[in-house]
Amino acid sequence: MIYWVIGLAGVIGALLRYCVSIFFPSGELYGFPLGTLIVNFIGCFVLSWFTVWSMARRNIPSLFRTGFTTGFIGAFTTFSTFSVEVVHMLHSGLWIMALVYVLLSLWGGLFLTWIGYKMAMKQGNKQGLEGEHS
Repeated sequence: MIYWVIGLAGVIGALLRYCVSIFFPSGELYGFPLGTLIVNFIGCFVLSWFTVWSMARRNIPSLFRTGFTTGFIGAFTTFSTFSVEVVHMLHSGLWIMALVYVLLSLWGGLFLTWIGYKMAMKQGNKQGLEGEHS
């Protein structure tokens, strides 16, 4: 059953990812892959927030939790596309753009992961749930 849940959630995540790439084509911003950056930022925030938030609630089935995190978010975000885009920029001589993209992806992703974590912890504390850090 878990394979079906992950697979179905993955299909939805992949299709949503594709829709974002249509809405934010990389050619529109001087070749900068804004669509990939956006989905990876969203994925960092949502995965962090949802993981912390859902672990504090015992009524959320692990089947749903795994389907959403591994299936949906796993298919929605894309490290492989990020890597190919960086290599393409480097090959095209766009060293500065590649460096900006890598640093923005890394630090922005970590920042949004931290924000998602802090938001979920704050929500948990408001509801009387215990957390490790506030």
